[in-house]
Amino acid sequence: MAELDTQVRLRDPDAVFVRLVRAHRDLAPEQSRRLDAALVLLLANQLGDEELLERAIAAARAAVLGEEAAP
Repeated sequence: MAELDTQVRLRDPDAVFVRLVRAHRDLAPEQSRRLDAALVLLLANQLGDEELLERAIAAARAAVLGEEAAP
C-alpha cells in the first residue's frame, strides 16, 4: 500500500500558488471549475495510482472541511 506523501516537495510552493491563481484569471466561474477538474484529472493520470489518488482525495476533502484525514 503506497503512502500519501504530504511533505512539501515543490522548490517554490508560493510561486506555484501564484501560477494557479493566474491560470484562473479572466475565467467565468464555470470555466474556473472546469480548469480545476482538468488539472486534477491530468495530475491523477500522472500519478497513476488509484489507491493513492483515493487517499489524496480524502485528505484534500478533510482539509477543506477542517477535519483530520483518516490514515
